[in-house]
Amino acid sequence: MASSPEGKKRRFPRTFWVANTMEIFERMAWYGFFAVSSLYITNPRSEGALGFTSEQRGTLQGAVTFILYLLPVLSGALADRYGYKRMLAIAFPILAPAYLLLGQFHSYAGFFFAFLLVAIGAATFKPVIVGTVARTTTEETGTLGFGIFYMMVNIGGFVGPIVAGIVRGWAWKWVFVMSSLWIATNFIWLFLFYKEPTSEATSSQKRTLRQVMNDMVEVLGTGRLFLTVLVVFVLLIAATNEWITWTTALWSSAIWVAVNGLYDLFLRRAVRQPTSWLTTPIRVGNWRFVLFLLVLSGFWTSFNQIFFTMPEYIRDFVNTQDLLVTLQHGAAAVGLHQLAAKLGALVQSGYQVNPEYIINIDAGSIIVFQVLVSYIMQRFPAFTTMVVGTILAGLGITMAAWAGTGWLVVLAILVFSFGEMAASPKSQEYIGRVAPPDKVALFMGYYFVTIALGNLFGGILSGVGYQKLALDMHRPDLMWLLFGSIGFLTAVALVLYNRYVVPGWKREVAEARA
Repeated sequence: MASSPEGKKRRFPRTFWVANTMEIFERMAWYGFFAVSSLYITNPRSEGALGFTSEQRGTLQGAVTFILYLLPVLSGALADRYGYKRMLAIAFPILAPAYLLLGQFHSYAGFFFAFLLVAIGAATFKPVIVGTVARTTTEETGTLGFGIFYMMVNIGGFVGPIVAGIVRGWAWKWVFVMSSLWIATNFIWLFLFYKEPTSEATSSQKRTLRQVMNDMVEVLGTGRLFLTVLVVFVLLIAATNEWITWTTALWSSAIWVAVNGLYDLFLRRAVRQPTSWLTTPIRVGNWRFVLFLLVLSGFWTSFNQIFFTMPEYIRDFVNTQDLLVTLQHGAAAVGLHQLAAKLGALVQSGYQVNPEYIINIDAGSIIVFQVLVSYIMQRFPAFTTMVVGTILAGLGITMAAWAGTGWLVVLAILVFSFGEMAASPKSQEYIGRVAPPDKVALFMGYYFVTIALGNLFGGILSGVGYQKLALDMHRPDLMWLLFGSIGFLTAVALVLYNRYVVPGWKREVAEARA
């Protein structure tokens, strides 16, 4: 049967475009806040900011974004079960007031609570939009569809910080007001134009909540594994906030893990039929996949320094006036004398370029060059591209060690962004190629766990590294060398993983299918 003219004309359904529109506004809200979050958290209270230490800042950013990227494991499964539109109707009423609350709390506990609400709302939103794009594209339109989606992510991530940089010049509260307004706009798209793309919520073949949880266990592990990791996580957070010493945290973590190991040995010998999750031995789901997530978290640990550490570094150590001087000369050369005069006045006043504008070069370069990079890299294997991208990203981070001027920071961010353009999309493709064929979608759904780990490690290392190395020792170069080395070590670990782990995984899959 011939396709209708309408079908030919409209390659993507309306819900696809609605989802991408909502993604733009949500990313404007998130990056509008997050791009300036390091500055807001650490700038002095006399400027209307929070005045926390860099270590406290790192803990806040690492812990909350870890939760943000981990919760979609649950919220994505629930969205498939109960419906995408219903989950979006939960996400936006959480996000809109949560962004406003960020500007109302000035204590550590209060700000942490508001930030956590933002994370919960964003974690509810994130898998729904990705799922909508997946469900509204086909094998023929999927590559283009996700390319458009990735572009929308970066458009929102580019525009949000620009607006935030302007309004924070009025007062910090306007940053949070704008983020809340961006989210409020999404109510219009949701209730007037978004059409439910899932069918399970109204199907007679609904999964139970237990079945949803069992799917999670298959990939990641049991509830006791989660509990064991959670306690270690809390101890690390307590140490970075100086609630307990690092010695206490490390010894307590070691004892806790050892006790769980001994308890596990007892359960395996004495309990034949577990009656609850507490009497179920710890089990890692697919250990090869979990190992891959741990290895790749090194890339995201380095990546997050662009948002966690770079704004503080630019504020405290970089003279960005060379950027203004270059713009001044450029404006004069093309006859824009009034603009050149204004830029010259800014230079004379000692004005420094807002850090959020400089780190925004990452998103801007992706908007401009991602299609070209993807076109060039499509001829190379996913693994090769991923490793090269990780090395490039590590090189960009390392270059920041010698970046004392604006243009050197710009160059470092540009090098890093090209590494990101190569590594980030190819890492997802790599999972699709090594995962069992009948479980590709399931494994792809848990990819963002590696981003969660990268946020956790990156946040803690950022706070401790910046406080101890950059501020206390006045050696920010050592800090950037540390972060860059993590990227290089990740590339080495990926090579070893592909050489020694993947072949056994493929043999196991082949034997299971035989």
